[in-house]
Amino acid sequence: MSTAEETLFQVIRHEPEWTSSLIEAIPDGILIIDTDGVVRYVNAGYLRLTGLKREDIVGKNLLEARPGAILPQAVKSGETRVGVYRRVGNTEYIVDVAPVAHQGTIIGGVSVSKPLGQFLLLAKEVEKHVRKTRELRSVINRAYQARYSFEDIIGNSPRIQEAISMGKKMALCEADILITGESGTGKEMFAQAIHNASSRAELPFVAVNCSTLNSALLESELFGYEDGAFTGARKGGKIGLFAVADGGTIMLDEIAELSYDLQAKLLRVLQERTVRKVGDHAESPVDVRVVAASNRNLFDLTRQGKFREDLYYRLNVMSLEIPPLRDRASDAILLAEHFLMKWSQKNGKYWTFHPSLLEKILGYSWPGNIRELKNVVEFAAYTCDRGAIMDLPLPKSRPESHQIDDSILAAMSGPGALKKLAADTQRAVIRSMLNKHGDTLEAKKTVASQLGISLATLYNKCK
Repeated sequence: MSTAEETLFQVIRHEPEWTSSLIEAIPDGILIIDTDGVVRYVNAGYLRLTGLKREDIVGKNLLEARPGAILPQAVKSGETRVGVYRRVGNTEYIVDVAPVAHQGTIIGGVSVSKPLGQFLLLAKEVEKHVRKTRELRSVINRAYQARYSFEDIIGNSPRIQEAISMGKKMALCEADILITGESGTGKEMFAQAIHNASSRAELPFVAVNCSTLNSALLESELFGYEDGAFTGARKGGKIGLFAVADGGTIMLDEIAELSYDLQAKLLRVLQERTVRKVGDHAESPVDVRVVAASNRNLFDLTRQGKFREDLYYRLNVMSLEIPPLRDRASDAILLAEHFLMKWSQKNGKYWTFHPSLLEKILGYSWPGNIRELKNVVEFAAYTCDRGAIMDLPLPKSRPESHQIDDSILAAMSGPGALKKLAADTQRAVIRSMLNKHGDTLEAKKTVASQLGISLATLYNKCK
């Protein structure tokens, strides 16, 4: 007997009894040969599969007992083969074969056989789970679907058209995006439009408002958690929203509200593209595009130490600013008519605006932006009892137009009074508008545009 055969016998015969019991307990057919192709061991599962008795095969050359066996080839070549179809008589089975090495020397080979019927049942079970997974993913995709496209964004003003043009360019890239703008300007609508114009359009769009949950809850919502990660954790754990958005886009609205610790964890996700569940030690890869949004100045927050500078620059690879409604005043009429039409279709009452309201819509500054305009229009529609809306319920605490103090008029008398009145009126209007918009260059451009004069003329009048 060769040294290799003796080693094989030692492995089979001289190991503790539980090793043999373990192999016998395996329902699949196990067969072991030495380097000469002689069968040295078969388990009960192999005998059941083949219908042989132990004395029919053990101690005999495998190729003589089972012509066409492929295990001897694996021993000679040193190569493993998996999932080979075999048929002997009426018995069909799938077999895996592999050489057995001890201290770098091949000492024999082992085959593991499974009945074809059992293999097909297993394949069907796997297929069922794959189908279930696909169905669940399809449900997720439908549940987390972006509704808006760039065609849904209303406005003809240069400012909004410039933002739309920039958003379309960003949609073609894969970089993360930072969207800024005042509350109510439509940041989420732009985020959805970018998603729907991107290569990720058929995959989930998940929107998260970072200001609605405390830091601990938000972390578990974003990244998920393991079973028993904390008191009250759901049995079996929970998948995080980053994992739900895998392949698609996740929008982190009000990102300035993230705690400093959570900002650090988000930075790691953006850098490594992996997430770690709460209570877990392993990280899982995630393919997701992040769109962050804020109505606060993140750069100022970094200077105040309230927002991580490294996270700010990581998010600010591509930035998009959505203009406030007061800077695109000409779009207010289009938006108001759109909201009234939508309300009419929903409620079956077709109202219109009285022509006198158009000037009122244009003259109001809309500090709440599009959201405020929508609410005002719908409230007016609900309270209207005839075909035309005659008035808009604008807040009384905010002036509807810039008023000139009565003392100016009272002081006007004598020669040159009209000229002086005109000059004082201009002065009062300009001062009022600068007080409202501010003294920055952008503010002065806005004032000049609303007054219908050039920036240079405004500077001359200010002097």
